[in-house]
Parts: sequence; C-alpha cells; structure tokens
Amino acid sequence: MTRVTDQPITRAPPATHRQGRRSGEEPLTEHLVDPRAPRDLKAFIAGLPKAELHVHHVGSASPRIVAELAARHPDSRVPTDPEALVDYFVFTDFAHFIEVYLSVVDLIRTPEDVRLLTYEVARDMARQQVRYAELTITPFSSTRRGVDEQAFMDAIEDARKAAEADFGTVLRWCFDIPGEAGLEAAEETTRLATDDKLRPEGLVSFGLGGPEIGVPRPQFKPYFDRARAAGLRSVPHAGETTGPETVWDALTHLRAERIGHGTSSAQDPKLLAHLVEHRIPLEVCPTSNIATRAVRTLDEHPIKEFTRAGVLVTINSDDPPMFGTDLNNEYAVAARLLDLDERGLADLAKNAVEASFLDEAGKVRVKDEIDTYTSAWLAR
Repeated sequence: MTRVTDQPITRAPPATHRQGRRSGEEPLTEHLVDPRAPRDLKAFIAGLPKAELHVHHVGSASPRIVAELAARHPDSRVPTDPEALVDYFVFTDFAHFIEVYLSVVDLIRTPEDVRLLTYEVARDMARQQVRYAELTITPFSSTRRGVDEQAFMDAIEDARKAAEADFGTVLRWCFDIPGEAGLEAAEETTRLATDDKLRPEGLVSFGLGGPEIGVPRPQFKPYFDRARAAGLRSVPHAGETTGPETVWDALTHLRAERIGHGTSSAQDPKLLAHLVEHRIPLEVCPTSNIATRAVRTLDEHPIKEFTRAGVLVTINSDDPPMFGTDLNNEYAVAARLLDLDERGLADLAKNAVEASFLDEAGKVRVKDEIDTYTSAWLAR
C-alpha cells in the first residue's frame, strides 16, 4: 500500500481488501522508511546537501497543499481532508497511479494555483537540504485546462525566484510531454518550450513522461529534435514499465542525455555497457518503482546491478508525497541496498550534482559544500 503523509511513514501498513486488489495480496510497498537504517546515518542524510533531478511538479504537492487546492475547486473528486488522501493515494497498478495523478493535475487551474504549488514544493525541498533541483513540469496539462500560457510561465518564474531568495534552493525546469496525450501534446509542449516570447528563464531540459506501454518513443523524435536545436537537454523517461528496448529507443531517437528510471536496463548487458561508456546517468527512484509495481520488492531493485556495472546513478523521489516518501528516505533506502556509509552517500549526492545541468561554478560550489559537511560530520 502506498501512503501519503507530511512525513514518511516508518512501517508498512497492512494489506487491505480494496477494489483492484485481491484480499490477502501483498501491499504495493514493503516499507517506505527502512527501520533498519541506523539513526546516525539518517541524521547524516537529513543534513546532507543534495541535488534532485527526477521530481515532478504536481506529484510533489504535499497533502496539505493538495487538500487546499481541492477545497478551492470543490467539483473535484480529490478529498479535501489530508487524512482522506491516505486512502486516495493507494495505487493498484501504474495505470491507476496515472488516473489519480491526473485528478490532482486537474486541481491546478489558475496562475495562483501554479504559483502556490511551485513555491511550496521548493519549501519542502529546502527542508531536506536540496540545494538544486530540476523540477519536471507538464505545461500542457495546465494550458489545455484554460490557464493562460504566459500567466503560467510568469507564475513558475515568480515562484522560482522567490524560492531562491527565501530558501536558497535553486530551481530549474524540465518541460515534459505527457505521452498519453499524444502528438498534440508533443506539439504544444515543444512550442511552449521553444517560443522565445514564452520560454521561461529557468528552462533547461525537455522530457517525456506518462505511460510507456502503447506510447513508443520514436514518434517523438521530431519534437525532441526541435527542443535540442533550441538548446534544451534531452531527459525522457524510458524503461520504467517496459523493457530495455524502450531505453534504446530513447537513446537512439531522442538522443537522451539522462534516462528517467531506466529500470529495465539491467536486463541488457550491452545497454549497461553503453550507459557506462557514454556516461549516461540513470535517474533512479526506488520507492516509486515499488509503488507503481515497476519492481516487485526493494530487495529486487536493479540499482545494485547498475552500480556494479559502473553506471552513473542518481537518487530521486519522483512523486514523493504520493508515494509516502521524500528524498531523504530515498537516500536511506539506497544506503541499505548499496551498503553505503557516510562517504558513500556523499559520493551519491555528488553524482546528482555532476549529472545535473547546473553550470560548472554551481557544481563546484555544491560539491564543495557536500565535502565540507561530510568532513565535519566524520570529525565529530
């Protein structure tokens, strides 16, 4: 079962009989915060400066913010009680997750909604010592619902600048195509991302999200070509719920520079070797993969195969409140799965900085901060 709280839960809830799940079937997640993680290691993670590269705008809305947005729009079926969201955010499979996710997307109807969400997401990141984040935004989902496109851009930029001033967290944007909406969405997203009059200052990359099954990557090549010609970096999702051939398609047709999830890459040794040779990072989101059933259990997660092969791995939270997690918890999960100590976790944090599209001076600054923090911690 996937639960959502303002703080990650500390144990797995019991399996329950719900529509779409057979009585007695095991919950979607075994645990969301590993009780075996040493207290000192969790404290180290809590203070560790971090970067996050795979985290979604709407999917980062805390229960408090989702409930507030639902109260603004009472015609929505999304609960207005944060406690009721615990049951609402229980996913039977990936398709059900998308259905629930889109119902939350439907709450973002005005520029004021957009600004509130963006600023509050940055606040939650700052609490976890996130110094830099590339937040995946799906503008098509808002503009198709009637939000003025210029007002949308102004809202995210105003929130970005305010968040950096107030919290010190630097935000950059990845505009992504919602794959399930087809080529109409691809055309609109590309236009919004490449129009010099609309393109926001913080935009650095171009992505592709949503379901993979029935949404082949090659059809989006012309749109990625246009985005790349405009100077945006290619960061599509691939290989999350499909096989390694989808990752190959993202590399070959979309010229991917990072892969979102890439979970099935472990099934193809040649693909792993290609990722290593070309230094193409995987944006790994362990708890998300369990919650959406992309991976059966955390102990079976392929992150171990990735690191053994030498793939550059970054740790991310994807849609954290929806999955009852946060970035700190994902680092704790990675620490257990990879048997990492403080220095290993610091190296993992530096992976994300290195794989980011932050300028070189910014990368040096954040990596130095990670090293300074780690040395001070170990010298205590």
